[in-house]
Amino acid sequence: MSILDVENLSVTYGDTADAVVTNLSFSVRRGEALGIVGESGAGKTQTAMAVMGLLPANAKTSGSVCFDGQELLGADAGTLNAYRPRRIAMVFQDPMAALNPYVRIGDQLSRILLEHRICAAGEARERTLAMLRRVGLPDAERQYRSYSYQLSGGMRQRAMIGAALLSGPELLIADEPTTALDVTVQAQILNLLRELRAQSETALLLITHDLGVIAGNCERMLVMDRGQLLEEGQTREVFASPLHERTANLLKAIPRIDAPVITAPLVSEAPTVLEIEDIAVDFKVRRTNGRNTLKAVRPFSLTLAAGETVAIVGESGSGKTSLARAVLGLIPARSGRVCFLG
Repeated sequence: MSILDVENLSVTYGDTADAVVTNLSFSVRRGEALGIVGESGAGKTQTAMAVMGLLPANAKTSGSVCFDGQELLGADAGTLNAYRPRRIAMVFQDPMAALNPYVRIGDQLSRILLEHRICAAGEARERTLAMLRRVGLPDAERQYRSYSYQLSGGMRQRAMIGAALLSGPELLIADEPTTALDVTVQAQILNLLRELRAQSETALLLITHDLGVIAGNCERMLVMDRGQLLEEGQTREVFASPLHERTANLLKAIPRIDAPVITAPLVSEAPTVLEIEDIAVDFKVRRTNGRNTLKAVRPFSLTLAAGETVAIVGESGSGKTSLARAVLGLIPARSGRVCFLG
């Protein structure tokens, strides 16, 4: 049985005749995970915002967005607020923009419970702390008192997911929830969504441009392009036998470890362009244990020849950006030397 039915949804702006979403129809069943995939500008986020009733005032809509029998498209604020976030909630793409930097994380989440009369004031703090623990934030008491800018990207996204799940929604819309995260934190967030769905039987509408994310998390998928639905089906079937050329091209674009590598022709005795020798970077930080030095980059060496390509890979916080900034002279290095073209 469907919990969300979207029929012939179209979204346009101003006087333009070009629709950002055109006659889009799909449904989400109770407890299932449906993925919407497409390139940037395909209309994925506009679809989610239409479902949530969050489109700007100059947006013109037509069609139907029906949640559990209630028409939401064009509904007044009172009707929408009866469903948001109690029964439908959304995890936005950029938690840094969605979270208020002037209000502590715990107060922001507690306010959701109080403003929507989900629980009494005396319960709000404990329920918020329980949710912060549930989404895997370490030291929930400390994170409750923290501001969003004091959290890492992965921790902010966990807080956003916690905020969306506080009211126990029947449908969770996640708009590119892992876009700005490194692959390790991305995997943690996706595992968290799977675990929370298994515990609560919440339906998930997952919006992404990453087919790998869809493959590991969604039973069914839609492919959108330029505001239109290209194809819909079981995820395994779409991956195995795409019906549309655009879908096939998206699948071909997925990086493969066994893909042939195109290498530049070797140049014997190519001159050295960049030589990094034992460069190290420290930052002064405040810590409760009294240590005030963070070793961002430990002694690192690298030689780069003309025409050569070298990749530097690591998790967030591993020192990649600090290394690059030190090489460019944008931050001071504690030790070492950088030699360019001799």
